[in-house]
Amino acid sequence: MDAKSKSLESSLTVPSVQELSLQNPQKVPQRYIRDDADHDFCTFPSSDPSLTIPLIDKAKLVNTDTQQDELHKLHLACKHWGVFQMLNHGVSSVNNMGNEVKRFFELPLQEKTRWAQKAGSLEGYGQAFVTSQEQKLDWNDMIFLKSLPIQNRKLDLWPQNPPEFRETLEKYSEDIRDEAISIVSFITLALGLEDTKMSESFHEGLYDIRMNCYPPCPEPERVLGIIPHADNSAITLLVDFGDFPGLQFLKDEKWVSVEPIDGAIVVNIGHIIEVMTNGIYKAPEHRAVVNKEKERLSIVTFCYPSPSIDIGPVKKLTDEGNQQAYKNMTNAEYFNRFFNRKLDESFIDSLRL
Repeated sequence: MDAKSKSLESSLTVPSVQELSLQNPQKVPQRYIRDDADHDFCTFPSSDPSLTIPLIDKAKLVNTDTQQDELHKLHLACKHWGVFQMLNHGVSSVNNMGNEVKRFFELPLQEKTRWAQKAGSLEGYGQAFVTSQEQKLDWNDMIFLKSLPIQNRKLDLWPQNPPEFRETLEKYSEDIRDEAISIVSFITLALGLEDTKMSESFHEGLYDIRMNCYPPCPEPERVLGIIPHADNSAITLLVDFGDFPGLQFLKDEKWVSVEPIDGAIVVNIGHIIEVMTNGIYKAPEHRAVVNKEKERLSIVTFCYPSPSIDIGPVKKLTDEGNQQAYKNMTNAEYFNRFFNRKLDESFIDSLRL
């Protein structure tokens, strides 16, 4: 493989999993099968029903009478899990966006490929992080778009079919940014930080949206919808449109399923917050599994602070006798490290001192 193709900022073209699923195959093609446990995390036991992802109630966070107790719950969720489900959030456009994503993935393949990824870019319809022809593939199709700031948009990759898709995504992007700013401000409070610079930096932050389709699979136990990974974002906001658990987080070496709750947003910590909190909050490993009978859709927003913000531990968190555990980097250095790493190497380990 030449040096250029190793960058994770682009992806090779692969067949549509949706089209494959529509053919009702009895078996899964070899390239999707992961029986060989080619990733350590595949060998951990499946979901432990005694463990459940923490629930945080936004209504209690904004109410002064209940705020302190809910902030304490938020702190424990971020510290011990790195993930929680946010109830009573303020994103009113969730269902409209979900309907548009459903309509997009229902389009004929030829129509969807009008917005296919182009060489050298992850944006558009296709799959992410496919860097070689031998690589195992995930059981999903996706469309990935940079949504904010507006100047980052490549509108030639924003679907014009369904007709309301673009307009709905614009509204959803603004709503999800407001929610991200709010969540980061509460995370800052939960850490006991007075500094509002962290949450304010999300006003000019970057917001990338990935819409996933996980089609039914004849042998769901032999594939993964998405391989285990942690996110390079600050926080990630996920809305699930499945009626079965498809998302799993690793907790105490067990996979814990996220039970879909209508009207909830799954919030998980990414590597940027892990670095900024000096490891007090850690970005959790998670993966997607698939179902034999049912399709699952999800909308994932990766939220990043302003590119002008340096990424390193907040000074107050290393002043109190805590040794600094992560490097200080410019924003550009952080992303350069991420996109030019090897897929099988730990990104977060490369950021430790």
